[in-house]
Amino acid sequence: MLRRFALVLAAICSGAFAQDYPSKPIIIVVPAAAGGPTDTLTRVLAASMASAMKNQFLIENAGGAGGIIGVNKAAKARPDGYTLLLYHIGMATAPALYRKLPYDTLADFDYIGQVADVPMTLIAKKGTPSANFPEFLAYIKANRDKVTYAQAGIGSASYLCGLLFMTSIATEFTQIPYKGTGPAMNDLVGGQTDFMCDQTTNTVPQIKSGNVKVYGVTTATRLPSLPDVPTLDEQGLKGYEVVSWVGIVAPAGTSQTVVNRLHGEISKIMATADMRQRLASSGAEPAAMGPSEFRAYLKADLARWGPVIKQVGIKPES
Repeated sequence: MLRRFALVLAAICSGAFAQDYPSKPIIIVVPAAAGGPTDTLTRVLAASMASAMKNQFLIENAGGAGGIIGVNKAAKARPDGYTLLLYHIGMATAPALYRKLPYDTLADFDYIGQVADVPMTLIAKKGTPSANFPEFLAYIKANRDKVTYAQAGIGSASYLCGLLFMTSIATEFTQIPYKGTGPAMNDLVGGQTDFMCDQTTNTVPQIKSGNVKVYGVTTATRLPSLPDVPTLDEQGLKGYEVVSWVGIVAPAGTSQTVVNRLHGEISKIMATADMRQRLASSGAEPAAMGPSEFRAYLKADLARWGPVIKQVGIKPES
């Protein structure tokens, strides 16, 4: 009898909480510097969520340490639905790149849903002499001791893309880590670094404005947003494909009612014509994975990237 009463009381409290939620600003932690692709997508989504849920959504940028600082901050937050984390494929690569993480990727989060799939592009500074990818590849190989590759830190999507590119062409080059792809892009546009591989949400505006040169996309087929840019696969790097997923999670222990509410609102937003067009203009596509499906997807990604990183000889950081 007491157990039944407790369950009924919990259900009543959960329902009351759901009716009141949200009653204060919701923080979305982004484990990257402002101005990068993940930050840009988060701000677009947050604005739509604020309108749909009649509540303020605040972005907290917590870059550094390959995303670990921001991810851990969200993992240790109160599981009350007022702190969320929006991040990408870096959550799947970190366990293979670091000997010890301050959080458990699967156990410390409740998964709300995937938001989008974001392709990547290989770009270089405007003054690069190569007119096409074969020439660029020859340029990299001839100047391997001089060229510099900008990336957003160990575990980031740009790091992973650069790592796979380096192993695919069997040529090592110097990688320069930043606290996010925003500052990395700034230095590339300014000519302080030579090239990078980054998400379309960050690169497409720079490509279309002529601030950088583009040498290929990392998808199996060409992108509607960049129809004239060949894939790296069709230019000789057979099987080269990197797509960075983006998803949103909450600290473990968050009410399932809140998780379902957030997933429902996000799903409706990502299905709107306006959001689909916004994503398409930057080469991204909305994703509709729910909590359990997204969790299973991440678990599979952990199993996929661990052996890949180990195979190319990357030793875990302490």
